[in-house]
Amino acid sequence: MTTETYRDAWGIPHLRASGARELARAQGRVTARDRAWQLEVERHRARGTSASFLGAGALSWDVLARRGRLDDTARRCFAALEHRDPETADWVRAYTDGVNEGLAAGARRDPAFARTGLTPGHWRPWTPLGVWLATHILFAGFPAKLWREQAIRHLGPGAVGLFATDGPGTAGSNGWLVSGERTATGHALIAGDPHRFIEDPGVYQQIRLACPEFDVVGLAVPGVPGIAHFGHTGTVAWAITNAMADYQDLYRERLRRTGAGVEALGPDGTWHRAARHTETVEIAGEPPVEIEVIETDRGPVIAGGPEGLDAGVPAYGGTATATATAAGATDPDGGEARALALRYPPRVTRDLGFGALLPLLRARTVGDVDRALDAWTEPVNVVQAADTAGGTLHRVAGRVPDRAAANRLHPVPAWRPGHAWHGTHETPYAGLTDGVAVMANQRGPATPLGVEFAPPHRADRIHALLDARRTWTADDMAEIHTDTLLGSAGALLDHLATLDGLTPSAARLRDRLLAWDRRMDAGSTDAAAYAAVRGAVVRNLAADPVFAPLTEPPAYPEVLLPWLALVPRIGFALEHLLRAEELYGVDRRAAVRAALEEVAAGPPAGTWSDTHRLAPWRALPYEPGQAAGPYEPGEPYAEPGLGGDHDCVLCTSAVPGLTDRAARGPAARYVWDLSDRALSRWVVPFGADGVPGAAHHHDQLPLWLGGELAPVVTDWALLERAEETDD
Repeated sequence: MTTETYRDAWGIPHLRASGARELARAQGRVTARDRAWQLEVERHRARGTSASFLGAGALSWDVLARRGRLDDTARRCFAALEHRDPETADWVRAYTDGVNEGLAAGARRDPAFARTGLTPGHWRPWTPLGVWLATHILFAGFPAKLWREQAIRHLGPGAVGLFATDGPGTAGSNGWLVSGERTATGHALIAGDPHRFIEDPGVYQQIRLACPEFDVVGLAVPGVPGIAHFGHTGTVAWAITNAMADYQDLYRERLRRTGAGVEALGPDGTWHRAARHTETVEIAGEPPVEIEVIETDRGPVIAGGPEGLDAGVPAYGGTATATATAAGATDPDGGEARALALRYPPRVTRDLGFGALLPLLRARTVGDVDRALDAWTEPVNVVQAADTAGGTLHRVAGRVPDRAAANRLHPVPAWRPGHAWHGTHETPYAGLTDGVAVMANQRGPATPLGVEFAPPHRADRIHALLDARRTWTADDMAEIHTDTLLGSAGALLDHLATLDGLTPSAARLRDRLLAWDRRMDAGSTDAAAYAAVRGAVVRNLAADPVFAPLTEPPAYPEVLLPWLALVPRIGFALEHLLRAEELYGVDRRAAVRAALEEVAAGPPAGTWSDTHRLAPWRALPYEPGQAAGPYEPGEPYAEPGLGGDHDCVLCTSAVPGLTDRAARGPAARYVWDLSDRALSRWVVPFGADGVPGAAHHHDQLPLWLGGELAPVVTDWALLERAEETDD
């Protein structure tokens, strides 16, 4: 036997091979067959070439990828991996060989290639590293440092705490570990759901990888070999959440042109030669643009240049920026800070942590998982693991540089001493309390490594639900996954309770909301009314003159601007802003009163799910009437309604004040059962197949919407042998 491909009733691939290398090749090949379009989009995004077929809307990302040196960093990391860990490098190479074998057949299945005129390209050995890097470069939310700088400049240092919350663009997750002392079987359960931008095809691929060395089921990242984040080997299982650690820095750079190129002022007070070259970015249907790529001793320059912060980014396709003066980009010593350099660990260490991937597949105990994670780099995660012998693990994994506290908060001056990196922090460990550990991006073991964390509501609610009974089974976990209690509602409801002198309709609405059970259920009209009032409050606060300086888009690339948008910042921090003793003189009572009266005069006509609808990201939007089918192949796609909200365990994130539509939510759900892997469960928002209209493209969506999970099939006799060819 070399390789065999089986599929279950949901089209999920189960691969069997004679060795790890052959298995990696099979994984690459089946992924290319199922998700050729997704793989090629991710390859081009990693190289900064996606605008060549997606058009000007992708230009800002491509410029960031080019200027941030993502592809070059991937090449360097792979070269270092070949020297440091040749077995893993060869395993990654086998995966890309498989992708290249399957791409042509996969492309013939997907109409997106013909629609855009894209021809499948060639995957290089470092391409999976580039995909991983491009997927996670914004994971730690370094653009939030630009927001903090703006907020501090206009509102003072106290703004950092007021606006600190799990805000725009940040990835989170729920996860909980229940030890054997709290389960019906006497063996541990691990469950949860990663919260990410919902993409179609999905960001996680359900898969099984089996060879004589290991047999693992889990959620893979398409384009990357192995199973990194969520896996079950039969004797040990693991899962992660975002640790909310801060491990990327922004440096303000002083640059100048010389006859020989570009120089940057260093902390030693002297000018040092910066690497510099130009690149051409192709744009579908439009003339190409030329960009300047500069790298200082700190890192690649991602915004600005010697001429200012509006330099280096083409004024094209919606990416034109304001002037450096508009951004207030001056340094304390006088003069313009003309550029921003990004320092991120893989660029410095030439290590993306791929050395952890094979040991994770081979793990048999929590000790094996623990040792494997010592090689983890980024993103920095909180990990939970359990094994069949009763062992448990709860730790942080990843590399966080040791540097000055100011580096974490905002961009720092490159020409000032004291902002260099000095090694890495030790990764913290934690234990279980009464047989349970919960991770939901709240302050916990990763607290020393971060600045902003999620509010405690999701974690507190999961704890409360787990405490409500002593003994749990795998089937019980769905009730936690789908819980809709909104822990952050109290701040606004408390303000409503103080209002008097209201119009009769507003008084009735207030009383109705005060009697509401605080559940963001899909069919709830009260939840819809609460969301409408909340949105109006956010808009009223954002319109206050005190926040006016924060409404102007600063001079940064368009791809970074979501982190600097005022309305989402107020929306996600609303609880803090309403509970603060004082808010820069803003009359919050008046803002709440006006919002209540506004909604009472024109209340929402339907339920929460009428406006709270799933809005997944697609590299190429569906054409009107295209067969995509949320339930049946051949039906036109329609956005399904949702329950939940940002601070619910069912974390389907609307953007209060801006939209009720949810672009972020559970990108998968899972339950790993250590008593018997066949009792485990999982689901993704759409399906295993990335091709619109295919039988398994959206067949899991009804399960996902209903909070149900599909069984993890482990008996090969229950699977169907797939005779898949390149025809």
